[in-house]
Amino acid sequence: MIARVRLNGMDCGVAWTRPYRVDVTKALKVGANQLEVEVANLWPNRLTGDTFLPREQRRTKTNMTKYTQSSQLLPSGLLGPVCVMEEE
Repeated sequence: MIARVRLNGMDCGVAWTRPYRVDVTKALKVGANQLEVEVANLWPNRLTGDTFLPREQRRTKTNMTKYTQSSQLLPSGLLGPVCVMEEE
């Protein structure tokens, strides 16, 4: 899973390995804040999805035939709560 984090429109970074944390200190402001988390799907899910399209419309190019229309999609996205934590 890869997630890009923005707070109040400011890009705060990408979380792609454990512990999946991004420092948002510089973007914080007093009062209400707007948090955006943009998550990229897993590659196997993209390959499975492309099997439903004609070859010329597929977004991926691969010789891998492991993924088919009957492949199960893997859990993806925000699978737990998003927390803003204060640390010293």
